[in-house]
Amino acid sequence: MRRDRLRIALVSIEGTNNDEELLAALRALRVPAEVVQLKQFEGRDVERSQRRDLFDFRVLLFPGGFSAGDYVRAGAIFAARVRAAVGPSLEEFVRAGHLVGGICNGFQVLTELGLLPGRPDGRMGRPQAALMTNDSGHHECRPTFLRWEGGRFAPLQSLPPGERYMIPSSHGEGKLVLSDEPGARLEDLERTGQILFRYVGPDGGPAEYPWNPNGSVGNIAAVTNPMGNVFGIMPHPERSFYRIQHPDWTRKGHPEGPGDGHLFLESIVRYAETHD
Repeated sequence: MRRDRLRIALVSIEGTNNDEELLAALRALRVPAEVVQLKQFEGRDVERSQRRDLFDFRVLLFPGGFSAGDYVRAGAIFAARVRAAVGPSLEEFVRAGHLVGGICNGFQVLTELGLLPGRPDGRMGRPQAALMTNDSGHHECRPTFLRWEGGRFAPLQSLPPGERYMIPSSHGEGKLVLSDEPGARLEDLERTGQILFRYVGPDGGPAEYPWNPNGSVGNIAAVTNPMGNVFGIMPHPERSFYRIQHPDWTRKGHPEGPGDGHLFLESIVRYAETHD
């Protein structure tokens, strides 16, 4: 499929506030992305011309922000509304192998839906994990370094495992906690290749605070589902899309050109345009 025909939906409700940043990044990649309010999928309180179907799109992305004010807990209300409005269709979309991703608050939404870490059959259900308040007890907005773990996430398979990227974090509830038997579940994620990125220090070594800004188990910054087509990432690739967005460019120079987040989003787009 030609890139200029690849449709990507950025699913939003009130409180989502990183959709325009992500939209700008995707359009810079020549993708006709569109911000779609959840009610457009519901067909509620919108003109017929504004209604959308999930299968109008090849990729669904849930951007960052503070959906519904993060009341109850981060992402919980958005997830409940998604489940009620388009739950069966979303399960069908996932089981068809299409890409679904969540960035920051979007990661929280997909976790609340039970799609991450996820089940082998792609169905939603009881959450298997939670993204809880950072160990520091406050919002963390800082550069973070991520190491690609070489897992089953198909868009990044051409990248050598162990590569390190700077993608900034900005969240108050980013601590990934696994349910039931956390140790065994962490081993399962490692065994099945579902860990996408881990936080690391500037030298590439194990991350401690502030390089792991939240206390996430196993220094996990991003995961995929068992099928490898649903992903959640807590840091924001759209905020390091250009090299000039990197905090070290004034010391190292070279502000022109793409940043590390560009590589991540470009990989998703390239995969989607070459796979049905």
